[in-house]
Amino acid sequence: MKKVQITAKKNQKEIRIDKFLKKNIENISRNQIQKLTISGKVIVNKHIVKKNYKIKSLDFIEIEIPNIPTLDHLEYKNIIAEKINIDIIYEDEDVLVVNKPAGMVVHPGFGNNKGTLIHGIKYHFQNSNLSNFNLYRSGLIHRLDKDTSGLLVLAKNEHSKKCLFQQFNSKTIQREYRALIWGNLLEEKGIITGFIGRDPKNRKKMTIFRNNEFYKGKYSITHYKVLERFKYLTYVSCNIKTGKTHQIRAHFKYLGHPLFHDSMYGGNRIFMKKKCSNKNIKFLKTCFKILPRQALHAISLSFIHPKNEKCYFYCPIPEDFQMVLQKCRKILL
Repeated sequence: MKKVQITAKKNQKEIRIDKFLKKNIENISRNQIQKLTISGKVIVNKHIVKKNYKIKSLDFIEIEIPNIPTLDHLEYKNIIAEKINIDIIYEDEDVLVVNKPAGMVVHPGFGNNKGTLIHGIKYHFQNSNLSNFNLYRSGLIHRLDKDTSGLLVLAKNEHSKKCLFQQFNSKTIQREYRALIWGNLLEEKGIITGFIGRDPKNRKKMTIFRNNEFYKGKYSITHYKVLERFKYLTYVSCNIKTGKTHQIRAHFKYLGHPLFHDSMYGGNRIFMKKKCSNKNIKFLKTCFKILPRQALHAISLSFIHPKNEKCYFYCPIPEDFQMVLQKCRKILL
């Protein structure tokens, strides 16, 4: 279980707790919230509340959410299968590994009730020979942001889900990301740590707290290594030991090096301390057009298969990201 803690604003209008939590927590449905409330997992001001409780000014809410991001039976039935092109890297009776393109939302949620990876996966299995597959008994073991590309693994049965999730908990699953960040990192390699939690001023963003006063965040660790330097930009490899929402994006923002073209964390503008010529400014703006999203890709993934075999998967940098790297090698070296 993971615990989410939220304090209602001073000017908060009275609103049902399920509506409030749906608005303030990503990737959760009102149906899930109501189930958690009924089971006593939602606490306001240190008291368990009923599902019709109305949030008031400065209420302190704590909610325990299952770590395994699964679909319940009702949600599964409500998803309409869609014929979506899915880049399947590997598939057997236990796991499915896919290369998610940038721009695709992984899981249905508020404002994303169609066109997600899960909609496409449901269609894929409805049209396969795996008649025993049951989406709501399987699970996404981890997720990627909408505009992050790369590898994802999905468990196709409860045994696989449990096996893979245990590996995530014990931090034995290896995930490598590639990122293009603003500025010139001082060290060739390093570790970024901090307590990551919701930004008090913008609930859609994450921020890093220097300490965990009032339990504002969860401890997070990112290892990075410099691969190439491009005068105003640095190309890095990242290995995450914890899988928190927006972890790499928030960590590099915390260092003062936001990801290239990351609009949420300030990387969508020319971001540098050195003086930049008009020619290079024009070049960087051209790169913005080529790569219209944050420069982040999940390039490799390794884990122990539920049948005890070690698996390794690799997915090349997508064309838009690769094109920017190639242009940087020609112009900014």
